[in-house]
Amino acid sequence: MRIKVKYMKGVEPLESITMGDWVDLRVAKTYSIQKGEYGILPLGVAIELPKGYEAIVLPRSSTFKKYGLIMVNSAGVIDESYNGDADWWGFPFYATRDIIIEQNTRIAQFRIFEHQPPLLFEEVKKLGNPNRGGFGSTGD
Repeated sequence: MRIKVKYMKGVEPLESITMGDWVDLRVAKTYSIQKGEYGILPLGVAIELPKGYEAIVLPRSSTFKKYGLIMVNSAGVIDESYNGDADWWGFPFYATRDIIIEQNTRIAQFRIFEHQPPLLFEEVKKLGNPNRGGFGSTGD
């Protein structure tokens, strides 16, 4: 599948991956971030997703440990209509410590999914299935 990508100056190109399904996203330039600061780190790409697809953006598993950054909305959802020349992808963050993030640091990752099919909701009085034990009941 071919995907059009526009890059900010100095951002390393996205790489097709051979292991796993998520593509790393990089910080567009070097930033000095203070503890308690909120902001949006530009990820250096504007992307035209294929028709019928959307992207989910998440922090990399090492992002908090290495940089003390929390993605404030927990996940980013980018639909196919966000595809203009100035529709740059970003990483909204909250900093838990002072840190300098260098340009091209891998900070986030994304994966594309086909749109969910149309859903029709049917109200019922009973589902008729056994209960699992309530919210948070998997494991102890």
